Amino acid sequence: MQIFSSLDLSTLDWSLVILCAVIWGLSKSGIHGISIIAVPVMAYVFGSKPSTGVVLPMLILADLMAVKYYSRHAQWAYLLKLLPWTMVGVIMGTWIGDQLDEQSFKRLMAIVIVTSVLTMYLWERRKRNQVPDYWWFAALMGITAGFTTMVGNLAGGIVVIYLLAMHLPKDEFIGTGAWFFLIINSFKMPFHWFFWHTISGTTLALNIAMLPFIALGFVAGVYVVGKFNDALYRRFALLMTGLAAIVMLFQ
Repeated sequence: MQIFSSLDLSTLDWSLVILCAVIWGLSKSGIHGISIIAVPVMAYVFGSKPSTGVVLPMLILADLMAVKYYSRHAQWAYLLKLLPWTMVGVIMGTWIGDQLDEQSFKRLMAIVIVTSVLTMYLWERRKRNQVPDYWWFAALMGITAGFTTMVGNLAGGIVVIYLLAMHLPKDEFIGTGAWFFLIINSFKMPFHWFFWHTISGTTLALNIAMLPFIALGFVAGVYVVGKFNDALYRRFALLMTGLAAIVMLFQ
């Protein structure tokens, strides 16, 4: 554990990080919405901006599992519409996030979390399933997803809305999302490493140490997705994350 000494983590901190690793495994298996709970938890452990870099390689490890399991179901036509705009949003998020101090970044992250939660909640309450499928819709969703994923790894709700608008079956929905996040999260790595300096050898070692817990969450999630509707998980995620965002906003 000497390699992790510079992180100065308590037993509680380690427990929270392990819990978050399991949650990300669950989320990448198709239980959408639950991962948003882990974002403020990691921000509590590592700080708002540093946590975004600590989390990113864990997400990529979970993305690789999802792509391996669901890759044959990906719909590339929808991905190619969304990806270029998302990359623009990542670049915007990198520049804006680099101008903010820790307190301002924390508040921005809290605002993004609250907005994401409200967006997901309003989508759940919609009576109609039809969403405009125009180029500007992909552009709006892509830029928003890119910005939110860069400042807080919070693009999940936006991408869910976009893919729901495409009326994809469950496996195609999960497979398309898996490839989307693997590509975008990999695209973000250089920005975190060279611009924000939120990734280091120590944090990468931590990510590797969390691999068994990510895998545990993913395997459990695959089983759950095959058996149950995930509406309960989304409601729980909305409630818990909304409360966490309020605490973060006024901390």
